[in-house]
Amino acid sequence: MNGKRARRKATGGGKDRPLTEYHRKRDFSRTAEPSGGAAGRGGEPRFVVQIHDASRMHFDFRLEADGVLKSWAVPKGPSTDPSDKRLAMPTEDHPLDYRDFEGVIAEGEYGAGSVIIWDEGTYRPDPGGGRAGDEPVPVAESLRRGHLSFRLNGAKLRGGYALTRFRDGDAAGRGEAWLLVKRGEGGAARERARGGTPDPTRARSTRTGRTVGQVAADGRPE
Repeated sequence: MNGKRARRKATGGGKDRPLTEYHRKRDFSRTAEPSGGAAGRGGEPRFVVQIHDASRMHFDFRLEADGVLKSWAVPKGPSTDPSDKRLAMPTEDHPLDYRDFEGVIAEGEYGAGSVIIWDEGTYRPDPGGGRAGDEPVPVAESLRRGHLSFRLNGAKLRGGYALTRFRDGDAAGRGEAWLLVKRGEGGAARERARGGTPDPTRARSTRTGRTVGQVAADGRPE
């Protein structure tokens, strides 16, 4: 979610031009954000979690699928505690190279504020989902159905997670809402002891070690 002007858009639907909304909201002569064009890196799909100090501080959770980053704003951030159910509001698809964005979005631009890469890595959709055999259901199809189970392999987030839609939106996706939940596994007690989610004002970038405040002070991407 990139500030007060965000317009929700249904996540996982087939779009002829999935980045149209992303481009419409941004002036790339003023914002340091990528305009898109990067190709996938091959291998397992990637995920990124960014902390965004916009009009309201929040976490952005992004999964690579169909050549874009499917994105949700998670106000309280992903948790390592299986008892936490985190609200996740879908936002517009982002280009793949947004996974490398850490810096400051200029004042007056959509989502103005500082951004850090809090966690990143690869993910693997779980097999099943109603098809015969052990092949995973394509991520976009799982999202259209309203449920995606997957395993994260990040620096900070690891293990099974699930995204589940609990409220449909209108034709434009406004009002759509999901839950992001850590699946209970053998180490659930240890995960609860870790405290769930860090304070976003003190959390540090997995790439540069900076906080959102330090990125804002630097005033430039790195």
